[in-house]
Amino acid sequence: MMARVLVIAGSDSGGGAGIQADIKAVTALGGYAASAVTALTAQNTLGVHAVMDVPPDFVRKQIRAVLDDIGADATKTGMLARESVINAVAEELRRRGEIPLVVDPVMVAKDGTRLLDKAANDALKRELCPIATVITPNVPEAEELTGIEIRDLDDMRRAARMLMTLGPKGVLITGGHMDMEEIPNLLTTNDGEEVFTIRRVRSAHTHGTGCTLASAIATKLAQGFSLASAVAQAVDYVSAAVHEAPGLGRGQGPIAHLNSYARRGLRI
Repeated sequence: MMARVLVIAGSDSGGGAGIQADIKAVTALGGYAASAVTALTAQNTLGVHAVMDVPPDFVRKQIRAVLDDIGADATKTGMLARESVINAVAEELRRRGEIPLVVDPVMVAKDGTRLLDKAANDALKRELCPIATVITPNVPEAEELTGIEIRDLDDMRRAARMLMTLGPKGVLITGGHMDMEEIPNLLTTNDGEEVFTIRRVRSAHTHGTGCTLASAIATKLAQGFSLASAVAQAVDYVSAAVHEAPGLGRGQGPIAHLNSYARRGLRI
């Protein structure tokens, strides 16, 4: 049966990030994507122009509708916006048992628009991190979650160890925000650590990389791969997506979700 991934995240009207990027990534990697939308954004490559929240009870109903019928082999959360939504999502997922969960702690858009209420940070750490298979913060998100300034790999290690105390099975801190030619992506679990390094592509077209990475990991977990293997494949997939970005828009453009890496896997 095709691997099923339930994505719980906000909508990006520009299609580069959020639920649209999630669905593209899951589909490109051979999975079946279902969704629960947590917020609507009026957004393009130049920035986020408006945000409309979806009521928590309606988010809950979307999750139930999908899981009661289609089911899921993995879940992924992205933009959750508010504490009440985080609480509703966590409650519904805890009811379903041990479905692998990838938590992308989306906090701020690339243009600086805040996508997670600061008051919700504690709820994310308290409710979602303990049930996560892996959390996937970028450097600014890891800094906000831990209070640690991250300038190099050793700082990433310290932040990851602190985040592991919240209870997830793994922490993946992505290093794209650090000014390095060789970008480290640090995966930490109770069994140790592994660094997945990719060469930087100097490009304005990187919108949605975090969403896409987390959804790619969820897809590979749904397909039965180990966490380390899922991360390795997802990093390679996103690297190809940045290399092959279509160059759309006048700002932070989207990446190429149906890229050469995905085509090889789908044999097309």
